[in-house]
Amino acid sequence: MINKNTLFFSEQVILFIFCLILTFFYSEKILAEDKKTENASNPLAAVSNTDLKFKYYDLDNQSERMEYGVDGSTMLNPKLKLKYEMYYWDTDVTGQDEDDLESFHLKLIHFIKQGKLDSGQPYRLAVGVEWIKDLGDTDKGIGSGGDQIAPLMGVAIALRPGTMVIPLIQHFESYEGDDVSQTALRFIALQTLPDNVWAKMDFKVPYDWENDTIPSSVEFQVGKSFTKAVGAYIDLQSGIGGDKPYDFAAGIGLRFNY
Repeated sequence: MINKNTLFFSEQVILFIFCLILTFFYSEKILAEDKKTENASNPLAAVSNTDLKFKYYDLDNQSERMEYGVDGSTMLNPKLKLKYEMYYWDTDVTGQDEDDLESFHLKLIHFIKQGKLDSGQPYRLAVGVEWIKDLGDTDKGIGSGGDQIAPLMGVAIALRPGTMVIPLIQHFESYEGDDVSQTALRFIALQTLPDNVWAKMDFKVPYDWENDTIPSSVEFQVGKSFTKAVGAYIDLQSGIGGDKPYDFAAGIGLRFNY
């Protein structure tokens, strides 16, 4: 008998591959991206920024979580990007209110190659590694319980002026603390709109090797740059499938570019 989680994961992989096929299909038909367009919502953008974020989660067991975060990056040189994140949680997942720092992240991303496809679309290929330091306490329902190393690989392709797609894959493995082992597929579509507005879809399909689950989710973001240095955005997220990590989430962010 086919395991239902395996079947669900296969369906998610098929959808991910379908998105890739669409990417290259349309790459044969449309013009190149304006090189001046770089948005920090693209994790492979060559930009320096700091985001201050708040997000509310409605968890699937009738509890809730508030997340406060700092998420930023800086270009160390034209081909090397350092990304940093820190999160603080306030949750009642244990039945009583608990709050604490959750995690600290450092990520190095190296742009190993960039140029144009045969069809003329600009692309940027990147590899990287992320270090995740767990700062929480699982007895409080905060954190994963394990410090992790997470190598990644992705490519950003400009389908046309203002339209970017970014497929990525990343594996998370704990080296200290509780066992964590996940392989995550991710597909991002980013669209620039008039009046310095942008929209993003972020589809995540992780497979949890420890628990044989697939806590998938999708995020929709709409933002606006008020000046070249300051912008803001709203996020709406939903868990997907029987192993969804939460029911619904909504958040806001303030972005500083420099």
